Amino acid sequence: MSTVSATRRTTTGRTPPQWPPSPAPLLVHFAIWAGAAGVLALWWTGTASVVGPAGWLTGAGRITGLLAGYACAVLVALMARVPLLDHTLGTDRLARWHAAGGRYTVSLVLAHILLIIWGYTLTSRSGVLHETTTLVLDYPDMLKATAGFLLLAGTGAVSARAARRRMSYETWHYLHFATYLAIFLAFGHQLSNGADFVGRRPAQLGWYALYAAVAALIVWYRFAVPVRRALRHRLRVTEVRPEAPGVVSVHLTGHRLTELGARPGQFFRWRFLAPGLWWTANPYSLSAPPLPHHLRITVKEAGGHSAALARLRPGTRVWAEGPYGAFTEARRRRSKVLLLAGGVGITPLRALFETLPGEVTLVYRARRPEDLALRPELDAIAAARGAAVHYFVDEPAAYSAPLTARALSRLVPDLAAHEVYLCGPPGMTTAARRALRGAGIPRRHIHHESFEF
Repeated sequence: MSTVSATRRTTTGRTPPQWPPSPAPLLVHFAIWAGAAGVLALWWTGTASVVGPAGWLTGAGRITGLLAGYACAVLVALMARVPLLDHTLGTDRLARWHAAGGRYTVSLVLAHILLIIWGYTLTSRSGVLHETTTLVLDYPDMLKATAGFLLLAGTGAVSARAARRRMSYETWHYLHFATYLAIFLAFGHQLSNGADFVGRRPAQLGWYALYAAVAALIVWYRFAVPVRRALRHRLRVTEVRPEAPGVVSVHLTGHRLTELGARPGQFFRWRFLAPGLWWTANPYSLSAPPLPHHLRITVKEAGGHSAALARLRPGTRVWAEGPYGAFTEARRRRSKVLLLAGGVGITPLRALFETLPGEVTLVYRARRPEDLALRPELDAIAAARGAAVHYFVDEPAAYSAPLTARALSRLVPDLAAHEVYLCGPPGMTTAARRALRGAGIPRRHIHHESFEF
């Protein structure tokens, strides 16, 4: 491999102990499945017998309806930005669980509708169209539930990858608020029509408690906490500095910033109170370790919001929601660390490069030499700590290198013994994961948080 620049690698600082993997994902999975078992127990205890095809279909419709209602509460809780979940599981993992759970939820709701209509049709010996009309128009809260289903299905449609590519982050983000309205509209029919709730006061109170708890999490962590922190910390832009073509660093100052508890590798959702920007909050990582009165983000132009940041004026007020993410030193389980960055993915890794103890190697890939943002800082950090930093670019070809297991193993001695932090564009991270796994690094030692929506 060829490198644009490299410095000698030595081991500095303390070496962290090697702990076993975090049990947090298993515990959360257990809690979710335990709740689902409780929901099934609700149906079991409330069902005396199931007789004939109509009974089986109606029973299956009740089960899928209960599970869909429970899944809606879980989906919202996963994205409530609860710090305990976000800092242990990571925003990226929570988003993947939320996306997968959304597909299951829509499927459960659709199965519930079809099974109930089919079962009721066999029971009443009427036509499907007649039974559907009767359910929607004559049963309590069913018109609202129908509207809720249409909203939920529409949100699921715009969440499909093909649809997401055609819309901005801001549009996609605000369309997702329709999920809250859909769940609100559908909630009433569960209690007024559900055979598992009618006449069963403890079951009703339990269902109310579940949804009230999730609503409280949303109100507190997604609305109250950001407003309280904005008023307390009073963040403002102090400087916007160009770093590379289409890349700028935004410097911010504020009060009592240590109370935020931000760590290198984490990100905030930033709302800049400037014309055209105040109505949306976009995620950007800290590109330097947080200080008591200073934060910095480095952003590449990739849309209207990010491009507008280059025109921010000093003094612009900022609301910051966070910190979020588990892309921090806490994930580290080995003494040797490889930081692998692509393009503007250097931003969280630059902060980690300065602060991670022990033996750290940085590999930074970009399209052209001038696209290597923050390079002077990286060289200074490498020299100060005696770490290795390697630069590769696609153009000119003399300084390019394949992203393969063999190439990485030649560049980084004892690669299989390293913990890896990976951040970059989707194509690069996919190739890097494949190369790292091919080099013998277990999946649990490869850490990556995607900021795609």
